[in-house]
Amino acid sequence: MTTLNETYTLSNGVEIPKLGLGTWMIEDNDVAEAVRKAVDLGYRHIDTAQAYQNERGVGEGVRSASVPRDQLFVTTKLDAGIKDYDGAKAAIDASLETMGLDYIDLLIIHSPQPWENFAGEDRFFEGNLAAWKAMEEAYEAGKLRAIGVSNFEKQDLENLLENAKVKPMLDQILAHVSNTPFELIDFIQGNDMLAEAYSPIGHGEVLDNEEIKGIAGKYGVSVPQLCIRYLLQLGLLPLPKTGNPDHMKSNADVDFTISDEDMEALRNATPIADYGDASVFPVFGGKM
Repeated sequence: MTTLNETYTLSNGVEIPKLGLGTWMIEDNDVAEAVRKAVDLGYRHIDTAQAYQNERGVGEGVRSASVPRDQLFVTTKLDAGIKDYDGAKAAIDASLETMGLDYIDLLIIHSPQPWENFAGEDRFFEGNLAAWKAMEEAYEAGKLRAIGVSNFEKQDLENLLENAKVKPMLDQILAHVSNTPFELIDFIQGNDMLAEAYSPIGHGEVLDNEEIKGIAGKYGVSVPQLCIRYLLQLGLLPLPKTGNPDHMKSNADVDFTISDEDMEALRNATPIADYGDASVFPVFGGKM
């Protein structure tokens, strides 16, 4: 599973493992063990968020893992509702305290808009710049090794690129086979940022796609493995979420190459019309 040993390099020179473990919807009391098991399997990149309410457990897992802290890359996210300098500054320190860590490898703004305003007209440009200023200061103070954003569209990124002192290093976006925002990805990568992909398996909704299953069968791999490899070949960083060690192992076993022909077919796969139970979440087209 050489993928777990490979890294991308962010614009500030910090290396970030090419595959991460997502922890969304893993309970705080369960996530420490999930982190430890992932690390034992070779994972070095763990992703959490203030909104997940499991930072404490993730921090415990990191501190008690089988490798030293400095060999692990920990990401957390500033709550989407925080759009002011003082609130962001306090939240950064709160995450460090909650996780029991001296520094966070990557902090990202969870959304350009509070969730209740997601996809609305107000892009909260000023609020994001205020929160970003607090992140810049924490970055310069060594509390954060890198800073970035999540769910930011082109206009949101331009607001930071044009006005911030420290440019964002990464944008974490919804991207998977059948829903790959190529124009946004091109903009992200064209501005020296890394594109991270959450829900790389479409919140499970691609598993029954016969077209995708057929391509996976050609390579003797599972649909999740094909989906993760697809994103890697596009230069993205996939963040599959699981607390299951068997799935962790399988998700990392992606040392194969998808042909150009099959990549093209996957690029043009029929979009998912319904994310099922996940549709209640704003990023999947619903409103909480």
